[in-house]
Amino acid sequence: MNVIEVEHLEKTYADGSDTATTALRDVSFTVRAGEFLAIMGPSGSGKSTLLHLLGLLDTPTSGQYRFDGKEVESYGRDEQAYIRNAKMGFVFQAFNLLPRTTVLENVKLPLVYSQVPEKRWDEMARHAVEAVGLGHRQQHQTSELSGGERQRVAIARALVNSPQVIFADEPTGNLDSKSGQAVMSIIQRLNQEQGRTIVLITHETATAEHAERIIRLKDGVIESDEKVVNRLHPDDNYVK
Repeated sequence: MNVIEVEHLEKTYADGSDTATTALRDVSFTVRAGEFLAIMGPSGSGKSTLLHLLGLLDTPTSGQYRFDGKEVESYGRDEQAYIRNAKMGFVFQAFNLLPRTTVLENVKLPLVYSQVPEKRWDEMARHAVEAVGLGHRQQHQTSELSGGERQRVAIARALVNSPQVIFADEPTGNLDSKSGQAVMSIIQRLNQEQGRTIVLITHETATAEHAERIIRLKDGVIESDEKVVNRLHPDDNYVK
């Protein structure tokens, strides 16, 4: 089953004059449920634009996008907001955490906008925090955590609603190599052990090779779409 289906997707930005910039051109691919896909490309290749379209944070100029078997164009604004919160999880390079708030409160945040009864919020948040190895830090404020720990909190927040797809945008970009490896180990385990569908945006080959498939973008066009032959494996001792 495909959770994402993209056909001839294009995105063009107008600058108010007669000049227009095409960020994506004739992009077509599918992502099956449970797949780990990495989208690679240099700065300006269109990978962030593609992530915004897939995450319903922007709309395409032309082409078709089906999420979970339904045309995205047919969703109303409220339905799109529901899908972003309930069926999609997002992990960003900058973490986007509330600094003077505990780990548990940060992870619970998506539940505030969900249809989940409030009495279940603490249990669900604790489960997500424990899944990323931070059960012992759940009452700490995020400002007290290292960069790697903050990104783990961001992953737990993305997990809390049990989304169909997790979009990770340069999740190791602000981390040292050791912390980055720990974060990628967690993401890979979510895919391999829990069957989570992952769409990873990165410019780093070593990060992309945790995925099972890599799409390479160049100048808004898919340059290649290939399986990863020598896929990296998570370190069994990543949680410290």
